[in-house]
Amino acid sequence: MMRIGTFLAAVLLLASCASGNKKVESAFFPPLPQQPKLQFLLSVTSEEDIGKKTSGLRDFLIGKQPDMKRIARLHDIAAIKGKIYVLDRSYKKILIIDLVKKEFDFIKDEREGALGDPIGLWVTEDDIKFVADAQRKQIVVFDRDNKFLRAYGEKGQFDKPIDVAVHNNRIYVPNFSKHTVVVLDRETGKTVQIIGEPGVKEGMLNRPTHIDVDREGNIYVNDSFNFRIQKFDSQGKFVKAFGYQGDTLGSFARPKGIALDREGHLYAVDAAFENVQIFDENTTELLLFFGGYGPHAGSMYLPSGIYIDYANVDYFKSFVDKDFKLKYLVYVGNLLGDKKMNIYGFGEWIGRPLPEVERKPIPAEPPQKNDAREEKK
Repeated sequence: MMRIGTFLAAVLLLASCASGNKKVESAFFPPLPQQPKLQFLLSVTSEEDIGKKTSGLRDFLIGKQPDMKRIARLHDIAAIKGKIYVLDRSYKKILIIDLVKKEFDFIKDEREGALGDPIGLWVTEDDIKFVADAQRKQIVVFDRDNKFLRAYGEKGQFDKPIDVAVHNNRIYVPNFSKHTVVVLDRETGKTVQIIGEPGVKEGMLNRPTHIDVDREGNIYVNDSFNFRIQKFDSQGKFVKAFGYQGDTLGSFARPKGIALDREGHLYAVDAAFENVQIFDENTTELLLFFGGYGPHAGSMYLPSGIYIDYANVDYFKSFVDKDFKLKYLVYVGNLLGDKKMNIYGFGEWIGRPLPEVERKPIPAEPPQKNDAREEKK
C-alpha cells in the first residue's frame, strides 16, 4: 500500500502540473538547406494546444476526461487581435479561440440570430462578424459583443450564399447555385450589382465558393468548377485569372479557401492535392506550395479554410525557430484528421547563410492527389 506521505506528494505534484505550450515538431517550406519562406509552428485542436492549464489532480483521480471544447470540422477562419474565430460545420457554430485567456467559447446564436447552416465567415477589423448561412439564405451579423445585429438577404436575394467578404460599404456574397457574386449595400442591404454569369469564359463563373477582397477593393473569387481563381476590380470588371484544371503545380483539382497577404501573394487551398499554393499577384505565376498529405509535420488532411493574420504574431513567437524572422501567420483548417487548424509562419531565414544548393525546377507533379476522401457537403 502506498504510504500516505508518498500519496500526498504525488497528488501535490500532479495538482501542480499543467499543460503549457507543447513541444511541436517543426518543418520548413521549402525544406532546408533551401531558403525557407514558411515554418510550420503548431496545430490547434483543443484548449490545451493554446496553453490551457489542466488539473493534474482531477486527471489522476478520475482519469483524463474528453475535452468538449474542441474543433470538430473547421471550414472557415478569421481573426482579430487576441482572438481567432473558427466556423465549425459539425457544431454549426462560430468558435472563439481566446488567445489571452487561453480558452475556447462559442457565439451564442439564438432567436433571430440562430444559425442554420453556417458556411462562410468574415470578421471586420472592428470585430463585426458576418456569417453566410446556406440554410437561412442570409448573411447573419453579430456585433463586438457577439450579439445578433442584423441579417441580410430578402426573399429570393440569394439562392445559396456560401461565403462573404466585406469592404467599406459593400458586402460580397458568392451565390453558389446561380454562378454569380451578389454585391450588397451594407447600409440598406439592397443588391447594387451582380458580378459574373454562368459560363467558362473570362469573367464568367461556375459554382463560386470562396471570396476575398484586398485593401483596394479588388475582388478574388474561387471559381471552383472552372478550376481557377478570378480577380475582378472594385467595379466588378474581370482583371485576370490564376490557375487552371490539371494535376501539375499551378493547376487546381479541388480549389477551396483563398487569402491575400500585403505583399502581393495569393494563397489558394486545394483539397485534392491537400496543399496550399502561393501565386504572385502581378504575374499569376506559382511561387511556392506547402503542406501536402502524410505523417510529416505541417501536413494537411482535406484542407478548406485559410486566413492570413498579422495581428497575433506575438502569441506564437515561442514556436518560431531562432534563425527565422516571422512576418505574419497563416492558418489552414483541416476538415478531417486529428489536427484541425495548422498554424504556419511566413518570414525569412536570418541565421547563418545556407549552403548553395542546386536550383531544381518545380517538380512536374504535386504531392499525391487524394480523390478517395470526399468532403461531405
